[in-house]
Amino acid sequence: QVQLVESGGGLVQPGGSLRLSCAASGSIFKIYAMRWYRQAPGKQRELVAAITSGGSTNYADSVKGRFTISRDNAKNTVYLQMNSLKPEDTAVYYCNRAYPPWDWGQGTQVTVSS
Repeated sequence: QVQLVESGGGLVQPGGSLRLSCAASGSIFKIYAMRWYRQAPGKQRELVAAITSGGSTNYADSVKGRFTISRDNAKNTVYLQMNSLKPEDTAVYYCNRAYPPWDWGQGTQVTVSS
């Protein structure tokens, strides 16, 4: 079973930036589409960004133009560059395979506050 380890979260002021990383164990990472999700307190987990094995990307309307998803298949890692952060971006961020999902990692907390 693939293990996912998210990192890079933290406390940042509105307008700031963070870069999240998600490392996946296993040698077949490169063939899968990957996604970043987030879950805010009291809310359902929502899809934030997706990237195919070929590098095509899609974003939720709420983050379009501010977030960028990318991947480095040699490192089995997917990234989420987050710019112009807003308080409503505060959540625990998770990555996973598009379908079917692997076991969820622990996520990384992002808090946007002044």
